[in-house]
Amino acid sequence: MQLDILAFGAHPDDVELFAGGTMAKMASLGYAAGIVDMSRGELGTRGTVEVRKREANEAAKILGLKIRENMGFPDGDIPVTPQARLKVIRTIRKYRPLIVLTHYWDDRHPDHANTSRLVSEAVHHSGLAKIKTGQERYRPKTILYFKLSPGFAPSFVVDISGQIEQRKSAIAAYRSQLYDPTSLEPSTYLSSPNFINDVENLHSYYGTLIGKAKGEAFHVKGILEIQDPVIHFNPNYIK
Repeated sequence: MQLDILAFGAHPDDVELFAGGTMAKMASLGYAAGIVDMSRGELGTRGTVEVRKREANEAAKILGLKIRENMGFPDGDIPVTPQARLKVIRTIRKYRPLIVLTHYWDDRHPDHANTSRLVSEAVHHSGLAKIKTGQERYRPKTILYFKLSPGFAPSFVVDISGQIEQRKSAIAAYRSQLYDPTSLEPSTYLSSPNFINDVENLHSYYGTLIGKAKGEAFHVKGILEIQDPVIHFNPNYIK
């Protein structure tokens, strides 16, 4: 199966929190979208590997994804090695996405930073014919980075106003990680009552930048090309 857009997140729920609306929007427009989780989240304070797998699959259905896979790298120690890179290359060559999403590289969580580096290297190396995997070489056209550092100006913002409830439902699928006053598990930042509000406020801010209710921000290295400025700035324009 060829995908149009493939997102790599360090842990189950990372993509939903910062690019879930975009993934849902792409799926609703008829594009084939998928998520690959790098780890199973086994070091997480709350929940279990089995629970988080069920939650990830539920979220995938809500978002309308074509595929969801897990690389099985160790949580807390996602490697940036030739062996790990080759595994990601095989996935990229398998699905041949036009666009890859992954974490912005400047992140205090080591797994997020390592995922960014590993995926970025794999996207480049996937286009090298001398790296043999038994598949045709393939290099995606673009990498989009999500979960930008505070105060960092995004390259662009995707309007996800039409996906607000769908995105919320996908995030809410991760019940083991979020606020639950009846839970007896230890508290974490994600399980605090204010966490979801903080995430929603961030995406309201990005929405404000483009005059919309909600937005998700992305960074792209290099300069974006616009083929037709008239259509780009007025998609409803008819000659």
